[in-house]
Amino acid sequence: MAGNKVNAELIQTLKTNLLDSHARVTLDRALKGLPANLRGIVPEGMPYSIWQIVEHMRLALWDMVAFSSGPAHKSPDWPIGYWPTNPVPPSAHAWSDTVHKIRDETESFIRLLEVPEVDLFKPFSYGQGQSLFREALQIIDHQSYHTGEIVVLRRMLGAWN
Repeated sequence: MAGNKVNAELIQTLKTNLLDSHARVTLDRALKGLPANLRGIVPEGMPYSIWQIVEHMRLALWDMVAFSSGPAHKSPDWPIGYWPTNPVPPSAHAWSDTVHKIRDETESFIRLLEVPEVDLFKPFSYGQGQSLFREALQIIDHQSYHTGEIVVLRRMLGAWN
């Protein structure tokens, strides 16, 4: 019984870190109030626009969730399959679709964590030692890192308060 409680607490902690802020800004907060005309600007000295970072976050998250879901998934080529080349979103719809897909993929990953009797630490039968726990930490780390970059870009663009 103690093992089940620890597992449940660990899963809850992972879910909280996937969805909430604690010691960092959430993606929703980082994007809130961002003027549409700033989404595609690459500040001087920086390699990407906010659009490119957000779309990269979606692509990488999709890849990690699909990989965690089963062996049939094939990851895109790095780096071309993970970064959009155009700094400007193709449309307002593309922007909102990307943001919604990030939320949807996060929820999909949480559903993997909530599978009854899930073994968070068991390596997948495919891959190179990855487990659900390792993928959860990678998602949390990756999304947090790039959300921080968005905040920095917004500051550089004079659009953060």
